Amino acid sequence: MASCCFPDILCWFQNLPSISQWKSKSLSLFICSSSSSSQSPSLNLSVTRADPVLQSSSPTIVFSINVEFSLIPVALWTSKHYKTDSRSSKLLGEETFPSLSVNFVEDVLHYNGNPCRTGNSYGLRVPKPELDSNFKEIFNLAFLTLVLLVCIYEAPMDLRSSCLNSLKNHLANCRSRNATKVLMKLLGSNLEEQWMRSINLAITNWILEIQASNHTIRTPSSLFSYSLSTFGLWKVHLYCPVIAMDTVNSTHSPPDERLLFSLNYHQLEGVIQFNYRVLKQQNWLDVVVNTDNI
Repeated sequence: MASCCFPDILCWFQNLPSISQWKSKSLSLFICSSSSSSQSPSLNLSVTRADPVLQSSSPTIVFSINVEFSLIPVALWTSKHYKTDSRSSKLLGEETFPSLSVNFVEDVLHYNGNPCRTGNSYGLRVPKPELDSNFKEIFNLAFLTLVLLVCIYEAPMDLRSSCLNSLKNHLANCRSRNATKVLMKLLGSNLEEQWMRSINLAITNWILEIQASNHTIRTPSSLFSYSLSTFGLWKVHLYCPVIAMDTVNSTHSPPDERLLFSLNYHQLEGVIQFNYRVLKQQNWLDVVVNTDNI
């Protein structure tokens, strides 16, 4: 059964004990499952000690999103390798977490079909977030989004439906929407577009799968839209898969099947910009709003 509260992923990472305190080769965190039965498959986040190439090498660890069938894990996603902090009782040093968040973001972008080529002059480099008051929300949102995409593309059918409904709700709550604003500001407009395309392509494939089984689903617009405000300016960013939008039936002949197929894999991208000013009257305030750009 999917949890009503998504776990605090960054807190789990920060409190992982050093390898010397482990009783097994890996540690796991439950994310969701298809039912409350202990025999049902579950989706877990795991950290595993990697065998060093040389005996003198520092131990490294790797993170993975696994689906477990009767305690047998199958990796659906695997992170890069990270060095452990041998000087601390904790597994990782604080400097590792920004790199981990970049790992999450890059792998979300890879699902776009136009992967981000870090270190390539022809690609876009994902900036590392600062370890400030917003970092926790950015880190957890990036991981939650990655889990959503991994679940859509990689998870088995009997696990996918239950977990996706829960993940969708977590991404639509106020905390995730506020974190999205911060993350999009960090990424910049070009990576923001790629990020949203990755999500909407995944949602499109999910909807097509559900439609094939004669079910319907509606994607809440709040999941893929956000607004920014500053003095005298409101700016609203809208993103939505075309397939998730309400359609108007036409009395004319149906459109070409090739056109319909193409439209299914497009997304609506919109930016609405408003200028406003507040005028103080004797007993009230007048707010004057003009549409500046669409």
